[in-house]
Amino acid sequence: MAVTKETVMGDMLQIDPGVAFILMQAGMHCVGCPSSIGESLEEACMVHGLNVDDVLENINNYLASKGK
Repeated sequence: MAVTKETVMGDMLQIDPGVAFILMQAGMHCVGCPSSIGESLEEACMVHGLNVDDVLENINNYLASKGK
């Protein structure tokens, strides 16, 4: 399954909890925060000043390497 900018953070973590490591490496350390779980990837990146395209590419590369 490919993640998009609209994918909700909580859904990504259910797909593969390892996505949390990718998000933390990007600078998003509030992965488990209740308010972040309902945000889209794009919204979360905007709040943290991150480039959503870069984070999205890293997540999808990680998932592809695991066959997901």
